[in-house]
Amino acid sequence: MLIPPPLSLYVHIPWCVQKCPYCDFNSHALKEAIPELDYIDALLDDLDIDLARFGLTSQQRPLHSIFIGGGTPSLISAPEIKRLLSGIQARIPFSDHIEITMEANPGTVEAGRFQAYREAGVNRISIGVQSFQDEKLKRLGRIHGCEEAVRAAGLAQEAGLNSFNLDLMHGLPDQSVADAIGDLKQAIALDPPHLSWYQLTIEPNTLFYSKPPTLPDDDDLWDIFEQGHALLSAAGYEQYEISGYSKPGKQCQHNLNYWRFGDYLGIGCGAHGKVSFADGTITRTVKVKHPRGYLNPQKAYLDQETQVADTERPFEFFMNRFRLLEACPKQDYVERTGLPLDSIRQPIAWALEKQYLVDQGDHWQITEQGKLFLNDLLAAFVAEDEEA
Repeated sequence: MLIPPPLSLYVHIPWCVQKCPYCDFNSHALKEAIPELDYIDALLDDLDIDLARFGLTSQQRPLHSIFIGGGTPSLISAPEIKRLLSGIQARIPFSDHIEITMEANPGTVEAGRFQAYREAGVNRISIGVQSFQDEKLKRLGRIHGCEEAVRAAGLAQEAGLNSFNLDLMHGLPDQSVADAIGDLKQAIALDPPHLSWYQLTIEPNTLFYSKPPTLPDDDDLWDIFEQGHALLSAAGYEQYEISGYSKPGKQCQHNLNYWRFGDYLGIGCGAHGKVSFADGTITRTVKVKHPRGYLNPQKAYLDQETQVADTERPFEFFMNRFRLLEACPKQDYVERTGLPLDSIRQPIAWALEKQYLVDQGDHWQITEQGKLFLNDLLAAFVAEDEEA
């Protein structure tokens, strides 16, 4: 039987000072002042409609976490962030230990607001550093420099937050192994409780896709990962998902809920949502993508609403779950997909034979072999009618 999992909320702020050449997120370069008053009003209205649509106005499913992403959410003033969070809490209860994360740009103006954001209710900041080398930052289209990134991390340390994260990329254009490891050493020296350390990938519909830069080769990328992982481990960071490292007890609870196939409402331009119900239904939503359409009072916020079919659930569950390095309880599969274990008997048997998974009684554990051949492992859970 499907048991509704913890509920989170994703809030999308679509504006940036300028569009980065590697970014495929729904972000829009600023051409005029942000209509922040109207946008916060729209976000709360969007939430009202979702809560009514899904029958979530009772006290039974409090919010486990909130993530305000973008775009550059730190372009929104602290008073409006406070109005947003107060409005959300007035509509749906918060859990006792709710994590409220907001992404921020390390630029001087935004970084100086960290204290005000904490007072508004934010208890975790995620700072988009990407690199500590000015040349690399310029190539990535970032508007900050190394000094601003270091200063932002220091301000986050001083702001009295529960935690903060530094986003750092490797495999950058013309980046040597020494450059990448130097960036990571600088990040570690700033002592963030959480580090998102991930490889740059070239995505369609980006400037880098149409004009590809020269990236490190596979041997260099492997050296970067091996050396970097050893550095992070020695510094007391635990890798708990593919690109997530944290000090003990400082994992990102919002991301954990995603990867454990939890539920989340999505409000704002292009925001995605997933909500499960005791009757076995799993609904996915996508909101209108462009700010003009989203803020048009004559149009609905909802762009798409689909049901996740039984045949799609095994792949969706494991596509998320196998990002995590922790063992996967078998009961989680039953409760979060609403399907019996027998529904995946054949692909699990194949994965065990290939030594991609280990059966630990009431858990499955992905192996090092499984991580190396993750695409093959996930393909085993794709329904046959989808392979045609």
